[in-house]
Amino acid sequence: MKVKEKKWIRFRIYLVALFFLSGIGIIWARAYQLQVLEKDRLSSIARAGYKGVITLPPKRGTIYDRDGDELAVSVEVESVYAHPNLVVKKASTARHLAKILNEDEGRILKTLKSKKPFVWVARKIPQETAGAIKALELGGIGFTRDSRRYYPGREIAAHLIGFAGDDNQGLEGLEKRYDDVLRGPELSLVKMRDALGRPFFISRPGLEDHEMGNLILTIDKDIQYRAQRALGEVVKRTGAKAGHALVIDPQTGEILAMAVIPQFNPNEFRGLHPSRWRNRIVTDSYEPGSVVKIFLLAAALEEGVVTPNTMFDCEMGAFRVSGHVIHDTKEHGILSVKDIIVYSSNIGAVKMGQSLGYERFYEYLKKLGFGEKTGIDLLGERRGFIRPPEEAREIDRATAFFGQGMTATSVQLAMAVAAVANGGRLMRPFLVKAVTDQRGRITKKIGPRLRRKVLRGETSREVARILEEVVSERGTGPHAAITGYRVAGKTGTPQKVDPLSKRYSDEKYMAIFVGFVPADRPRLLILVSVDEPRGVHYGGVVAGPVFKEVGSWSLHHLRINPEIQLVKSEEPGLREVRRQILPPVKLASRGEDKTLPDFRGRNMRDVLKRGRALGLRVVVDGTGFAYKQFPEPGHPLEKMDVVKVSFRPPE
Repeated sequence: MKVKEKKWIRFRIYLVALFFLSGIGIIWARAYQLQVLEKDRLSSIARAGYKGVITLPPKRGTIYDRDGDELAVSVEVESVYAHPNLVVKKASTARHLAKILNEDEGRILKTLKSKKPFVWVARKIPQETAGAIKALELGGIGFTRDSRRYYPGREIAAHLIGFAGDDNQGLEGLEKRYDDVLRGPELSLVKMRDALGRPFFISRPGLEDHEMGNLILTIDKDIQYRAQRALGEVVKRTGAKAGHALVIDPQTGEILAMAVIPQFNPNEFRGLHPSRWRNRIVTDSYEPGSVVKIFLLAAALEEGVVTPNTMFDCEMGAFRVSGHVIHDTKEHGILSVKDIIVYSSNIGAVKMGQSLGYERFYEYLKKLGFGEKTGIDLLGERRGFIRPPEEAREIDRATAFFGQGMTATSVQLAMAVAAVANGGRLMRPFLVKAVTDQRGRITKKIGPRLRRKVLRGETSREVARILEEVVSERGTGPHAAITGYRVAGKTGTPQKVDPLSKRYSDEKYMAIFVGFVPADRPRLLILVSVDEPRGVHYGGVVAGPVFKEVGSWSLHHLRINPEIQLVKSEEPGLREVRRQILPPVKLASRGEDKTLPDFRGRNMRDVLKRGRALGLRVVVDGTGFAYKQFPEPGHPLEKMDVVKVSFRPPE
């Protein structure tokens, strides 16, 4: 090849290379301008021109009871939206939507005439309803997946669980208190435009690095149901204004049940007055009345100023203090400290309190948690009030010894009694025992927490022994006694203050009973408070039976066996319980009848004794009284060696 031709080829190569390098340089320069120098301006133009973002409510984690039963869940639903500018036949579209949604046609038509590019037509509707709308193929109408909060137990534990709003935000109760744990990451509904300018939507997860959690509560759903049912019955029977009950494990502070009447359904909370969903156990404080005598007794014994046999003159029912006369419901003369508590003498309490001194009594009330929040994991807790010694007149000091002139919440009162029951340890009450992730792994475990030691164990045991007498036939709370178990407790019937006269009312009372069982090794502490019962208003008569019913059922449910020596087969109360289950039947022996007798309605001891007498091995299941057996009654005895008998607590 000639030299001239080689130079020409080299020139063309350089020319083409220069052309490509120039083009690449121009592209890089333009890209730098658009993506770096004018990034913010162009991004805002792009967002305004072809994209809009609507934030969808986040899903929420599940709330379980202590046994894994669901109390609050999120269910899949759908929401309907519209592009008003794409809805051509607005009137007919509104008519069709109103018919399916059962809503006002005028409201929907107004929504479809909006100038906005996007509007919600209906939120969180069932999928079958959304399916009916989809079948109409209405122009400009779209759908997106959504979630709604649902409470399968309806009224069960509603006051402590609370509820969530339309945007899945916690509004009350544990739903609000643990909103940051239950709430999942937000979703975004992103509006895009295709090449022809037609809008369409896509869903995408938000940018939050947050995973929703589940709550495992200390609540036992079955005990909760039983407490609500028993409480509702007594409120209805007595015509009371309201009532509440609290069931606690006094050793740990775990809340097993928290019942409030009137009830409400959190699935349908709209339209109700806020007082219906107020958790009165933590938000309402009141004068506790004679229940305070428990703490007066504990403080006086702890300080050594009295013994159970110390005697005081109860002045035959009338005692003057600083120009005021304090009365007892019955006239008593000389009473021991034990009898002052058993008979609930106000005058005796004043005499005992004067021996202790108000300053020391005040300090013990503070140690037991009065005047401060308990730390329970619920919002809206009140502190209550106790009058400092420097502000207390002589009459204020005297009335405080039997629970007037101070206020407390039910959770404060219950935890203070629990401290007396468990050996003197003031525990923090709690409702949530664990937090789990969506794979069921525990991410946070919450256990018992000791707030402070208040009493010696011996003092605690001595108080329990005296409180057992309160539940005896000679005390004020025999209606709270549970067959087969040692019960310790105290009644209270505080007068309410009339808001008009500012004096104690002669018609409005609180009926209270608080106790623990078994008295020597407490597993349950139950507080029952009934607000303004009509007619008979005494705490032992009104609230005591609720304690008995809830306590009896819960003890059997938790498989806490009775003491055999306390169960007497001929006891009238036991015979009555048997009759409620099944009328008594005559058991036949092998000699009299060669068929298997009917064990139903019998207690475990009778069944075991009779089974052994017949030469049978008895397999028992459950506790309480027999209600089912296998084989059935009448089966030939010579063909069997074993019988299985199932037991359950009385209804």
